Amino acid sequence: MILFLLIQLYQPARNINFGQDITVNFTKVYNVPKNVKTILCTSCYDCHSNNTNYPLYSYIQPARFFMERHIKEGKENLNFNEWGSYSSRKQNNKLNRIAKQIKSDEMPLKSYTFIHKKAILTDTQKKEVLDWINKTEDSISSQN
Repeated sequence: MILFLLIQLYQPARNINFGQDITVNFTKVYNVPKNVKTILCTSCYDCHSNNTNYPLYSYIQPARFFMERHIKEGKENLNFNEWGSYSSRKQNNKLNRIAKQIKSDEMPLKSYTFIHKKAILTDTQKKEVLDWINKTEDSISSQN
């Protein structure tokens, strides 16, 4: 019990970044429809952006430790807030990878959707995001 109480003292910095350059944000680089933006914000942004909405359980260790690890890994792979700093080739690859992971139900992670039920993508939401990605990839290809 003492060990459990002691680990509660460890509270890493939160993934909240005010004052960031919003011009490189995914939704500023592309003309993202409101429905797609809402889907991505609900299902992806907690782990793949510089701003995480922390639930109450995030104040309890070891849940916070696991959560921070997922956020760190997520941001290393894809950060929607830094999208504009990626090269065009990397952006295209990321869009392709997002589509593949949505199609294969790899994302959002099951460990995330277990608690965050609103993040589970319906078939309609998947289609909306995938259709928008395909349209965007086609426009990027025609520009190059």
